[in-house]
Amino acid sequence: MAYIVLTIFTGLSAGIIAKTRGHSFWLWFVIGFVLPVFGTIAALLYRRDSEVQKRKCPECGNTIAIHDQVCMKCGRDLEWSGDNFAVS
Repeated sequence: MAYIVLTIFTGLSAGIIAKTRGHSFWLWFVIGFVLPVFGTIAALLYRRDSEVQKRKCPECGNTIAIHDQVCMKCGRDLEWSGDNFAVS
């Protein structure tokens, strides 16, 4: 019984931490539930979405994350280039 309570609370803590960092609550809840202590630590160490560098699509001007290869707005395949970064 104590183990079930521990896994629920670590799942909640991982989910809440991830939600404040801009990630999915339910995904991180499951990770914290399955890996009780390690899930919460992973949620603390995982990057924030707001800290990811961004760049502009040369075709439509949409701002996307630097690690995305395809623009989600127009579908253009983007090449890796240092000249199309936007200040984020």
